[in-house]
Formats: sequence, structure tokens, C-alpha cells
Amino acid sequence: MQEQFKVDDETRKRLGRVAVLMGGFSSEREVSLSSGSGVLKALRDAGVDAVGVDPAQSSIAELAAGHFDRAFIALHGKFGEDGTVQGALEYLRLPYTGPGVQSSAISMDKSVTCAIWRARGLPVARGMLVHDKAEAHAVYEALGGSVVVKPTREGSSIGVAKLRDADEKTLEAALAESLKYGPVLVEERFFGREFTVAILDGKALPIIEIKAPDGDYDYTNKYTGDAVKYDCPAKLPEGVAAAIRSACEKAFAAVGARGWGRIDVMGREDGSFILLEINTSPGMTPHSLVPMAARAVGMSYPELCVHVALAAQLDN
Repeated sequence: MQEQFKVDDETRKRLGRVAVLMGGFSSEREVSLSSGSGVLKALRDAGVDAVGVDPAQSSIAELAAGHFDRAFIALHGKFGEDGTVQGALEYLRLPYTGPGVQSSAISMDKSVTCAIWRARGLPVARGMLVHDKAEAHAVYEALGGSVVVKPTREGSSIGVAKLRDADEKTLEAALAESLKYGPVLVEERFFGREFTVAILDGKALPIIEIKAPDGDYDYTNKYTGDAVKYDCPAKLPEGVAAAIRSACEKAFAAVGARGWGRIDVMGREDGSFILLEINTSPGMTPHSLVPMAARAVGMSYPELCVHVALAAQLDN
């Protein structure tokens, strides 16, 4: 039996008292609670003084009064990875995991992120920002019926529709549903293999290939059951793998991210690929992918949690 990971006295002192922020107000609350519970247990088992804090149940004043030395952000979606909680933690002078205020706000908005990546010469899909279902005709004329419709500021595949050879009426219905969550990014659909790349301290970990039933890596397949299969590291020619890792590292830097994150990628058999989006507060559930990539380089889940926590910092 493998010996349980424990931090040494010096590391325990450096970490101090850690607030694990989880739950929150977003549509990804349940996923966040699962992530946060895993992180909290791992830190405590490693000997770290860690306390779970749910912003939906505890005020900023209570957080300030908790005598914490740093915060591990396990919040997902709105208010958790869009710069909101990061700004509150800056005000409290409480170092936190992941990117800072501006980078978090940029990365949460898929449209802004893709615009920055495109300006840096990184490969992204053609797309349009949509605010009203009445724009369906313009979208159809520009991009056709094989598109991905997704809210610009949601995660965990919430509100996403993947269409193939759809007619304009079907596209309009998909826009109407997705627009319930705010502005929508519609992108030309890229058919191929689905990958994700974890970034730790600015460097890419081994690429993971996601093999979902019928290529549908939706909310259910992400967080429940075992229908999805994964290859880590992905079976790719080294030249292609190196190009994907390099592009993801550049994409991470382009939005000013720090600490950790995860970038989703679509690839074709000819070696071409596009970057889809970045997640700056990756899931840490039993089905999550950053822990899988970390294991591939010999880093256990508790070691990953401690590593991320140690990197907590402030913008200024």
C-alpha cells in the first residue's frame, strides 16, 4: 500500500490556514461542491489546516474574520472564475489560486478569449457573437448549419448545442435556448478528435484524448457514469503533440493566466487543430481531467492540491 502523502513542517507553515472556496451561486454549484470537497479532504489528509467556505452561505466579512493565509478557489462559473471573487480576495489581501482579476474575467468570456488568441496567431474556429435569436439568418449565411452554439460565460457544457447540417429553424431554436444564459458564441463546428491540455505553472502536462459516446462530451458524460474513455497521454505523433502543447502554453500566457488551468482542443487526423476555450478553475471531481494529467507525471491528487495551493498569490 502506498504511503499517504503528508506535507512537511516547513510546507505546512508556508501554507498556513487555507480557505477552500466551493459551492457559490453559479449554475455549476454542484460540480464546485464536488471539486471543493475533494480538495478539502486531500489538504486535510496531507496535514494542512484547511477549512471549507461556501460564498453562498458565508459573507465576505466572515471570510475576512477567518484568519486565513490563502484561498484555494474551487468555485466554477459565474462569480467564481470570472474575476468577481478574485477581486474580493484582492480587497481582503488574501492570496488565491489561479489567475488574477483581469485574466479571470477575460478567460471566462469565450468570445474575448478567442479574439485574443486569434490576434496572437493561434488557431481558433470562425465564429460570431450573438445577442438575439433573430440573428439566426445572418449566422446561417456566414457559418452554415454545422456549428457549436454556446453561452460565452458558462462552463461544464451548460447551454451548449452541437449542430450538424441543421436548418435555419433548428439553429434559431438552439440560439433561443442558449441565449437564456446570456450572449452566445456560435462557432463553425470542427469535426475530429477531442483533447484537453492541463497547464501547471505555465507548462503543459500530457495531453488527454476524450472519447465520448458519439463525440458528445456533455454535462452528463462529464460528471456521471463511465461511458467516456480517456487516453493519457493521447496517442499522437510527437510533432503534433508538441505543437498542441506549445500552442496551449502560448494561449495560457496570452490571456495573462497564472498557476493552473485547462485548455480544450479539437484535432484532425492531418495534424491540424483549433483551441476551443480555457478553464481557469479546473474541476477536481472524481471525473476531472487535471488530476488525470498530473498522475501521468507522477503527481498524486493530494500533491496536486498542495502544489496549486502553494502557488496562491495576489495581483498586486
